Amino acid sequence: MAGSLALCGGALLSSVLAHPALAQATKAELDAYSVTAAERIEVRARAIESFDLRDRAARRFGALQFRSGLVLTSSFRGFGGLSALRLDPKGERFVAVSDRGSWFTGRIVYNSTAMTALADVEAAPILGADGQPLTRRKWYDSESLAFDGGTAYVGYERVNQIVKFDYGRDGVQARGQPIIVPPALRKLPNNKGIETLVAVPKGLPLAGTLIAISERGLDAERNIMGFLIGGKTPGAFAVRRTEGYDISDAALLPAGDLLILERKFSWLEGVHIRIRRIALASLAPGAIVDGPALFTADLGHDIDNMEGIDVHRDAAGDTVLTLLSDDNFSMLQRTLLLQFTLIED
Repeated sequence: MAGSLALCGGALLSSVLAHPALAQATKAELDAYSVTAAERIEVRARAIESFDLRDRAARRFGALQFRSGLVLTSSFRGFGGLSALRLDPKGERFVAVSDRGSWFTGRIVYNSTAMTALADVEAAPILGADGQPLTRRKWYDSESLAFDGGTAYVGYERVNQIVKFDYGRDGVQARGQPIIVPPALRKLPNNKGIETLVAVPKGLPLAGTLIAISERGLDAERNIMGFLIGGKTPGAFAVRRTEGYDISDAALLPAGDLLILERKFSWLEGVHIRIRRIALASLAPGAIVDGPALFTADLGHDIDNMEGIDVHRDAAGDTVLTLLSDDNFSMLQRTLLLQFTLIED
């Protein structure tokens, strides 16, 4: 157990220190992991049998029950840096984005309720309006992803842009167009910009709104800045920042509440992740929103730099949360895919 904890701790510490270095990386270093053309790739998967490294029989963690997990590896150099994930309603087909400006698509293979492999995985560059990879404009840090029907939105953190794609028509060959965003979003701090995008579907509060939340763009009260784009009530809001957590992604529950994935690091306490549940109806211009923690994990659990979350319902009607990690293309880190069942007590 001590060896596992030490390895996990080193990987997570590396994630905290390595990610800001993207700002100082050379173009050659960035391009080394960027995908230049669509390509089918092989991804290997190793099962994670236990989520708790201290008690391998444990299955319940807060409001979540561990279902299965995978450690993903590939000989394809551009595989990694996965920062956001969206699944189809069955939790099988997926679209992910890498923070080197790439799409990754494919299918999760299951044995009953347990993930066993990835299949049909394809990598492709994210294209701009001219049909060229957006990395040629030095737009690398694609950190967030949302779907509104066939329309995909990708958030770029360092340039503080959101790009719209007709993904339903063209798939990974879709050409992106930047959308108009609030002036305050464009002024978010470097490397702390938009980390989360959620498109609200019909039938829920804020239907037709694109929710954009920063990683750690703080307002005057030191809360995390968010934006409601489009819809009937556009404007800015804030997520109350507590215990030093930053925001890395969010997803909607079927009934409409917003789940926010958060992470934090300190030299004394190491790395932690947390999932908070926030009522969607509480988001409004000028609001400061908050909600209870459903789940927390630390270095005693099999985590890494968790950056993506999505939600689906399985065939039995259970609500399933899928978490994805960003390995920052570091040999010390891992790409993890974890699934949990939400237990509504």
